[in-house]
Amino acid sequence: MARVRLSVLDQSPIRSGGTAAQALTESIELARHVEQLGYSRFWVAEHHGSASFAGCSPEVLLARIAAETRSIRVGSGGVMLMHYSPYKVAENFLLLQTLYPGRVDLGVGRAPGSDGLTAQALAYGSPIGVDYFLNKLQDLRAFVSGERPATASFSRVKATPRVSELPEFWLLGSSEQSALYAAELGMRYSVAHFLNPRESHELAGLYRRNFRPSRECSEPCVNVGVFVLCAQTEEEAEDLALTRDVWRLGLERGEPGPLPSVEEAKAYVFSDEEVALIRQRRKHAICGTPERVRERLQTLAQQHEADELVVISNCHDFAVRRRSYSLLAQAFNLEAGYR
Repeated sequence: MARVRLSVLDQSPIRSGGTAAQALTESIELARHVEQLGYSRFWVAEHHGSASFAGCSPEVLLARIAAETRSIRVGSGGVMLMHYSPYKVAENFLLLQTLYPGRVDLGVGRAPGSDGLTAQALAYGSPIGVDYFLNKLQDLRAFVSGERPATASFSRVKATPRVSELPEFWLLGSSEQSALYAAELGMRYSVAHFLNPRESHELAGLYRRNFRPSRECSEPCVNVGVFVLCAQTEEEAEDLALTRDVWRLGLERGEPGPLPSVEEAKAYVFSDEEVALIRQRRKHAICGTPERVRERLQTLAQQHEADELVVISNCHDFAVRRRSYSLLAQAFNLEAGYR
């Protein structure tokens, strides 16, 4: 199997006691940090109305991150296309590609990235919902590439500025539908193990079996989004993982909030049901020392037949988050010139 490349998916997490402004500043600093370590891509997520994540506009944040870095690829992980005009998204990313040629990835997702009411606010004035996602996706690809869109009434519409090299197009997902869309349209596919760890390898297989070559992809191309916490000891990794466990329980109770500290997580009183749920989830969690994490990630990459992993490492202390990416880079022998 080819050498595994490492990339980053950053959600701009807001920590307990912190602010959204701090979270965004840390995203920019993290991008500079992982570029120096030799990571291949830096993707930013889209969330709306969130007390947990500060990144609501990938295009805006990407412009700043690209300006603060030199060579690492930057992209959306991803734009929630159901809310937006494909034409406007196309022009945003063509503009980014014009400003930062050869470095831009356009990652698109089907999820709302919000609650139902916020999704309605995002769709203000438009009756077109997720049912039209496939049509929007086809139109977006056509606008970016300069081809005729699927919507016949837009046949004379051209997105600008035109570029000599197109952004890399990725479909992100954690469901059979996303895998099939990516396969049938001949797109690159980023499968979200961090959202669907039990089935993500099956989704990668479904994509490969149904893949149809396209102009942008002659063969299947898969990377895997995975949650990782790398620490110097197993005990520290367990403490860091507990913060995400407690945060996720709050999210599922309808009480999303900032990422708690280790001390706050340890003070949480778990019910028996929550203990059992966390124990089950930890079977899929990739947390531990560099050696243990490397072994598990290499196995994960093999299961998905992927040579790239896109890593999320959310924890309360930004210095600890930076260190997690550093330890992981050392474990995989990344080099600054290797992309």
